Amino acid sequence: MSLERAAERVFGEHVDRAAGYVELLERHGVERGLIGPREVERLWERHVLNSAVIGEQMPEGARVVDVGSGAGLPGVPLAIARPDLDIVLLEPMARRVDWLAEVAEKLELPITIVRGRAEERPVREQLGGADIVTARAVAPLARLADWCLPLVRPDGFLVALKGASAADEIERDGAAIREAGGADPFIVECGAAVLEVPSTVVKIRRLPAAAKAKARSRKR
Repeated sequence: MSLERAAERVFGEHVDRAAGYVELLERHGVERGLIGPREVERLWERHVLNSAVIGEQMPEGARVVDVGSGAGLPGVPLAIARPDLDIVLLEPMARRVDWLAEVAEKLELPITIVRGRAEERPVREQLGGADIVTARAVAPLARLADWCLPLVRPDGFLVALKGASAADEIERDGAAIREAGGADPFIVECGAAVLEVPSTVVKIRRLPAAAKAKARSRKR
């Protein structure tokens, strides 16, 4: 499937808005330290479509927190493809927060932008209880679980975009994920119907407190 056709399938009537986002990244992404020079030619397939298709894993109207949003990935493509989602972009760096605010204004996206880190108490108090927390190219699974699961409501999910290392990370970090309150992680491929290389996602369900305590007692 051509990139043009894939974009139309993923973004539907909002494909022009997605193109506007790509144009902003092409124009400003490298100079503002958001993407590497080699990424300009592959923004659609490697970044924008790759991010948007993880919406397959999100229920209608879900409250989503995108941790370490950076250039807006995956949060901005998600917001364009799934305007029903309630999306918060969480980013610690001021210059990237400024960029995200510019993108939201220019593309007229109804998203919330918060400066901070997932592990900070005020952030957890403000943004906790999300249905879904996303992260892309932020940290290994063990650290992601420790940082992000406290933002997820019980039985909600951490949805982490990963690459070929996903299975190895799960094997290596499984114990740390359970210690952080997550159920056994599993891999899902997203966008298989439209992408030549589907997006690899690791999903981790946050256990309710009672289940977490029981899992810890079994471990002892």
